Amino acid sequence: MSRKLPPLNWLRAFEASARSQSFTQAAAELNLTQAAISKQVKLLEHYLSEQLFIRNPRSLELTKTGEAYLPKVRDCFDRLAAGTDEVFGRRRSEMLTIRCMVGFSINWLAPRLPRFMARHPGVIIRIITSVWGDEFDKEHFDFDIRYGTGKWPGLNARRLTWETITPVCSPALLQGDAAIRRPEDLAKHALLHVLGYEEGWGLWLRAAGVGRDIDTGRGLHFDTSLMAFEVAAKGGGIALGRSSMTGEDLATGRLAAPFELAVPIDEAFHLVTPPEETSHPDAALFRDWLLEESELAFGPRRPT
Repeated sequence: MSRKLPPLNWLRAFEASARSQSFTQAAAELNLTQAAISKQVKLLEHYLSEQLFIRNPRSLELTKTGEAYLPKVRDCFDRLAAGTDEVFGRRRSEMLTIRCMVGFSINWLAPRLPRFMARHPGVIIRIITSVWGDEFDKEHFDFDIRYGTGKWPGLNARRLTWETITPVCSPALLQGDAAIRRPEDLAKHALLHVLGYEEGWGLWLRAAGVGRDIDTGRGLHFDTSLMAFEVAAKGGGIALGRSSMTGEDLATGRLAAPFELAVPIDEAFHLVTPPEETSHPDAALFRDWLLEESELAFGPRRPT
């Protein structure tokens, strides 16, 4: 629903005139003529069908209506100024900006970020999420966390995760007469796929010895792991979980892994930078911390 609001320049003229009690001083503040300020206030009064000022020979005086309206206008300007400062107040160069795939940012990075902030409380970080990474844009972010084989021409990639894949589902599907007990039982359920992953259900089913018995293309397809896990948790099918993404859901019992078979894969999440590296003063702090967290989670870095 559209909001019927007076033009912003009329409100600025009113607020400045009320604060200074002078059209002349308001004009000097807003870099306009006295006649322009007076006209804008008149237009506002006409728009509101109310007189806002008593115009004395050498000064202005707010009417009762003007006195009531002024705090509302000031509050709006204060909120607008605070919001603008919050979003745009710091120069881009002052923020360390990381683009990260949405599932990894929520399931892996977010639980660990408080440790970075506790260690480096003065560092300002901005995290923007992506579904599948576009080209690296060094004008808008310093690091990119991508999923793949680590081979992106013209970019440096440091591997962060060593993944295995295994089916995950609602704990309810492990109970009752139709409980999932053997890989063959997956044929009775919808398989949940995530677009963009090269290594998926076909790889796991072959490793489980049922690759020829189950149609790997059937089921539901999503563009994020988050959606697939949500549907799986609600009993809508079986998702294929990557080890870096399912730890918390498995630990809390929101998801369950019906089989012990976890198949190693080559794809992983990587910290990606341009060849010349970023010049941001806090970049090394974040990079070293992230690689340290990677080693804590997956062990010492291995040759790739």
